[in-house]
Amino acid sequence: MELKEQILKTIERNSKLELPELAIMLGRPQEEIAAAIAEMEADKIICGYPTLINWDKVSNEKITALIEVKVTPQRGQGFDKIAERIYKFSEVETVYLMSGGFDLTVIIKGKSMREVASFVSGKLAPMEAILSTATHFVLKKYKEHGITMEQEETDERMMVSP
Repeated sequence: MELKEQILKTIERNSKLELPELAIMLGRPQEEIAAAIAEMEADKIICGYPTLINWDKVSNEKITALIEVKVTPQRGQGFDKIAERIYKFSEVETVYLMSGGFDLTVIIKGKSMREVASFVSGKLAPMEAILSTATHFVLKKYKEHGITMEQEETDERMMVSP
């Protein structure tokens, strides 16, 4: 496996790894790892180092909504221009071009259902290229970005009966 791919797979699981640890894990010099990371950052292969937060365990809980969006593609630009207009809204976390019954999936987080509804009705739905939207609220997250959000502790002791 190529060094860059090894780096990516390793930091995808844990972006807090420091350079010395990464070098030891991959069996390469720190300078080589640092140069590869810098190159991947410059090439926008590594786009950031976000932290996965379980907002359900924090007092200022956030609502996550997935919005299915049907659009009219823009002449000469397809879906790219409308996707760009959507992802520029500060509320928007993610935008995906989809196959199937709708064109885009927009993921947003808000303080309440009312805040999400206000975004959809006031900003997203009125856009001229938007044909329809369907909003789905996330009720519980079990796993996100490959990480289990909550693991129940299991008692692995053997049961003893009298």
